[in-house]
Amino acid sequence: MPTLTPAPLTAAAFAPFGEVLEATGDFRLINDGWCQRHHDRAHLDFGPEGRAGISVFHARPRSLPYSFDLIERHPEGSQAFLPMTEHPFLVIVAESPDHSPRAFLTNGAQGINLRRGTWHGVLTPLHAPGLFAVVDRIGPTPNLEEFRYPDPWTVIAP
Repeated sequence: MPTLTPAPLTAAAFAPFGEVLEATGDFRLINDGWCQRHHDRAHLDFGPEGRAGISVFHARPRSLPYSFDLIERHPEGSQAFLPMTEHPFLVIVAESPDHSPRAFLTNGAQGINLRRGTWHGVLTPLHAPGLFAVVDRIGPTPNLEEFRYPDPWTVIAP
């Protein structure tokens, strides 16, 4: 069974798959100087027939080592995951089903935006309660493709 060790999630390492959503870098002060606005951090793409929708996901936590064989993608739109708690979560991505997947571990203060068509693992919180706001495409056509690896991958603790 092949194994992966998750790398820390950084904007540079994650760039081929999407954007890291975090309160770092340039900002402007708003709300009478009480709030930093880190503006326009992700390219949201919902295609010509889609619109943005916000859903709340409540996922059961997993633990490391974590085995998986399922990846999926959304060919019609991007998908952003914004944790509603300050717990790290696991992010699995792949260039394609023919390429080895990669694993990243968030730092507890990061979300992600997956580009349209990016192959990725299922939502994998590592702590309860596993609550996420998800911004993705709502539209008239199916927006999910799945692939199962013939042999499972295992993500081990860093």
